[in-house]
Amino acid sequence: MGSTGTTTVIDAARRALGPVGVTLPVSFTTPLSIDLQREAVGRLERVGYQAVWTNEVIGGKDALVQLAVLLSATERLAFGTSIANIWARQPQTMHGAAAVLAQAHPGRFVLGLGVGHPQQAADVGQEFGSPLVTMRDYVERMAAPTQPPAPDVAVPRIIAANGPKMLALAGEIADGALPAVQPPEFTAQARQVLGPDKLLVVGLSVVPDSDRDRARAIARERVSASRRTPPGWPGWATRTRTSPR
Repeated sequence: MGSTGTTTVIDAARRALGPVGVTLPVSFTTPLSIDLQREAVGRLERVGYQAVWTNEVIGGKDALVQLAVLLSATERLAFGTSIANIWARQPQTMHGAAAVLAQAHPGRFVLGLGVGHPQQAADVGQEFGSPLVTMRDYVERMAAPTQPPAPDVAVPRIIAANGPKMLALAGEIADGALPAVQPPEFTAQARQVLGPDKLLVVGLSVVPDSDRDRARAIARERVSASRRTPPGWPGWATRTRTSPR
């Protein structure tokens, strides 16, 4: 298994991701055209973005297959999963697929992992259990030997973490954390818990509008809706910010 948790891996990922990225939308009712996605990431690359993120639920979209297509359609963009759902595949399979992407596109892929929700575990016949125990066990099992073995390349890993305990776990067993849809002051709190050196990729939802008051009204409405609907629902423009040390 490629080295992770090292300064070299973290610094390389930080440089690749840059200060700001954008998350592609997900529809829970209609498949999004992969041709349109290729066109979109091409535009993002041309205007200077460094990083694009994609999400995953238990359903008809595989985030790693999606990124394989989009990595091949671009030359410089870094891509990350925000997140790859741990219930979508076995730990060794997750590691093997991520390692192939990292080998095929050196320095352009970051694996974000998330424990998701109890219903997602139930959808695949698994028991959700304690999120902390589940995530620790999953990451540990990613290192289990397989036949054939996965490529021996470094795969930067970050963990979705919106609370202090999962943030601390991310600092212990991963290269960083990815909190999302939290108030701005949470970033400083996350950095304090995570420590000074790990990656901190913060998912923020924005409303692009030339009218500030209208944008604020839309944002308030959608913040309320986001408490009931997973991040990435249609209508959000989501950006990720790589927090400095």
